[in-house]
Amino acid sequence: MRIGILVEGSTERAFKPFLVEFLRGRLAGRMPKLDFFPCDGRVYKGDKLRRAVVALLSHGQEPADAVIALTDVYTGSGDFTDAAEAKRKMRAWVGDEPRFHPHAAQHDFEAWLLPFWADIQRLAGHNRAAPAGSPETVNHAKPPAPHLSEIFRLGRRRSYAKPREAAAILRGKDLAVAAEQCPELKAFLNRILVLSGGEPL
Repeated sequence: MRIGILVEGSTERAFKPFLVEFLRGRLAGRMPKLDFFPCDGRVYKGDKLRRAVVALLSHGQEPADAVIALTDVYTGSGDFTDAAEAKRKMRAWVGDEPRFHPHAAQHDFEAWLLPFWADIQRLAGHNRAAPAGSPETVNHAKPPAPHLSEIFRLGRRRSYAKPREAAAILRGKDLAVAAEQCPELKAFLNRILVLSGGEPL
């Protein structure tokens, strides 16, 4: 099984080794080949997304068996109000292609780091409290990424660099812990598990 995953950029690419580690523990002998394709800051929209999906499914010596698009809900341009709308729009843009699977981080990828707030505090060198509510309810008014930037700024140990800090926060962690607090992460992980013949969380 080869799965192409369209992502926004470098932060999601930093997520890949931790995703692979999580899957290996659950897909012995069925581990898929995951190919991450950054989209220069945000996942493509409209016909550009459709063309990218078609290309991954049909071109090259080893075309993908399935394609996942993983977008943030918060894109800075107000395209989506929530994960459900983001997935609906991506489905409409691509059309009736059963091998395409739209997913969204609500409201941005950093929401999936918030369950590890104690580690964020340690790395930032500050005891600021976690944002109120469940991680995926931290929304457009102040998405999760600015919360992380702020605690790193307050700690004055170093500025928040997304790929570096995401890797440091996730090192040694079980993504299933975050998935229990983040339904959209759980849906994304389950999509890959089920496509690969594994059991969902």
